[in-house]
Amino acid sequence: MCGRTSCHLPRDVLTRACAYQDRQGQQRLPEWRDPDKYDPSYNKSPQSNSPVLLSRLHFEKDADSSERIIAPMRWGLVPSWFKEDDPSKLQFNTANCRSDTIMEKRSFKVPLGKGRRCVVLADGFYEWQRSQGTSQRQPYFIYFPQIKTSGSIGASDNPEDWEKVWDNWRLLTMAGLFDCWEPPEGRDCLYSYTIITVDSCKGLNDIHHRQVTLLISRSKSIQGEFVLFAFRQVAYGI
Repeated sequence: MCGRTSCHLPRDVLTRACAYQDRQGQQRLPEWRDPDKYDPSYNKSPQSNSPVLLSRLHFEKDADSSERIIAPMRWGLVPSWFKEDDPSKLQFNTANCRSDTIMEKRSFKVPLGKGRRCVVLADGFYEWQRSQGTSQRQPYFIYFPQIKTSGSIGASDNPEDWEKVWDNWRLLTMAGLFDCWEPPEGRDCLYSYTIITVDSCKGLNDIHHRQVTLLISRSKSIQGEFVLFAFRQVAYGI
């Protein structure tokens, strides 16, 4: 399960962290769709907007499929076939999608069949470990190791420091599905997504039996590569 993520990076830093090679092998930066909807935050929850990376082909039929777009979308997939006039009336949780039952749920089977895959962008996610014999839970923030360049600083809440935030962030890139729901009254289409989950790897199994599905380079392994940062729940307001 995943119920909280962090994506605090300024928009330009997030864009550079998503640099890619197009079909011709050229190094490129993804373009943004609805950039004003991106709100950097250390505490992203379902029903909030978070950035996802996807092919331009999903928005433009004749586009080069290798070109990438970053688009803020609502976390918690609203199926295209949903008939109510308000997404909040959806009576089941679509923030996560189990990989082993993805073809059993119409909400996920339909967008998967349409090829509506995306990469959910974050710099980490939160998980809570249950303590045996008590009702207390220990929160963890889980992210990939980062390598700072000389003279750079870490994340900052102060906009004046954003230009100084170091530029080689390794994002936590998660597999997701998205869909497009058209309200009955003819308002703008709502894009929303779900995060695909799998059984936890060895490094995370002691915290929770499920984890997000991570998309990484074929040359890299995630085994033992997570950083687990435990913190006091009250002190951080989680």
